[in-house]
Amino acid sequence: MFPFLSDLINYLLGTNFVLPFPMFGFMMAIAFVAAHQFFVLEMKRKEQLGLLFSYQETVIKGEKASLTELISNAIFGFVLGFKLLEAILNYDALAANPQTFILSTRGNLFGGIVLAAILTYLKYREAEKNRLPEPKKVQETVHPFQLVSNMTFIAAIGGIIGAKIFDTLENIPRLIENPIETLISGSGLSIYGGLIVGGGSVIYYARKKGLNTLHVVDACAPALMLAYGIGRIGCQLSGDGDWGLPNDAPMPQAISFLPEWMWAFDYPGNVLGINLKEDFTRMGLVSITGKAWPTPFYETIMAFIIFGILWLSRKKITIPGVMFSAYLIFNGVERFLIEKIRINERYDVFGMKATQAEIIAILFVLVGIVGIYFFTKKHQKQTN
Repeated sequence: MFPFLSDLINYLLGTNFVLPFPMFGFMMAIAFVAAHQFFVLEMKRKEQLGLLFSYQETVIKGEKASLTELISNAIFGFVLGFKLLEAILNYDALAANPQTFILSTRGNLFGGIVLAAILTYLKYREAEKNRLPEPKKVQETVHPFQLVSNMTFIAAIGGIIGAKIFDTLENIPRLIENPIETLISGSGLSIYGGLIVGGGSVIYYARKKGLNTLHVVDACAPALMLAYGIGRIGCQLSGDGDWGLPNDAPMPQAISFLPEWMWAFDYPGNVLGINLKEDFTRMGLVSITGKAWPTPFYETIMAFIIFGILWLSRKKITIPGVMFSAYLIFNGVERFLIEKIRINERYDVFGMKATQAEIIAILFVLVGIVGIYFFTKKHQKQTN
């Protein structure tokens, strides 16, 4: 497996160097960039159709740098310099465990002070360069697509927080056993937690900016599915523990032309350092080969197919809210099916055993069905 980006590069090129970029984090960054681009395209299209509107924002120009701006630049510069110089001087420690290094108190005081001073001065000089004898208020036009960068950033922060919260709730024993490691580790993330908290944060931001939230969520629906698929590539390449149940069954003859890892895989050298056969035994699961269903790979394929369906259907679905409702249904069905071969804690729900993801997946499907019915009926009443 390829816990770090450099592991993949070394494998492909036969090189031997180390980069402090975790594979999963790298793929998540690509996922956000790709989602951002498709989100922008849809926001522009909806504005051209008159479904979303630009607005005027008052900006004060010519002011001197405020104390808040200078302090914030100083703090940012100090933190960045504190970590950056230490990373340069002790690269091996950073490369060995980037998350622990970044979240620790380890750093270089001199680097922090120097970069804090530089960024504070640059901010002051920039403000003085543009300073006017009398600051003036200027009306600027803001287009909806120009807010996508902010929305993406908000979704990223909210998504990480939500993903961590939901994963922690799903793994209370792990939290009790090792609270610090559980909270700072990047390996434990719940996609639904990220989607709910990140999505809710974006909706709140869109409402504050006066945008029609139904058109906004419709515009981002295909992008969300694309990001999910790319993120799952990171799970597969790094071996972050999202694999499925043991799969000792022989590969069917009908698909024998495919690589064996697409049927069953033991994730050697995974980022968690887990031996699957030993881990299955610890969990009370029987496995002769120590191989599991490569569920991240299956989810990647399904996510890309769903993205294609949503993207090709976006111009045909004209009722606000229906596109996002369809996304919820597709997302829920995909996750519910994959949960049947995944390893997750199961809860008693009305006399049945279900994982957290299965419960949320069913809710997504139900909300999606109700949403399509509700928004269609509402549209019919408005047009009659």
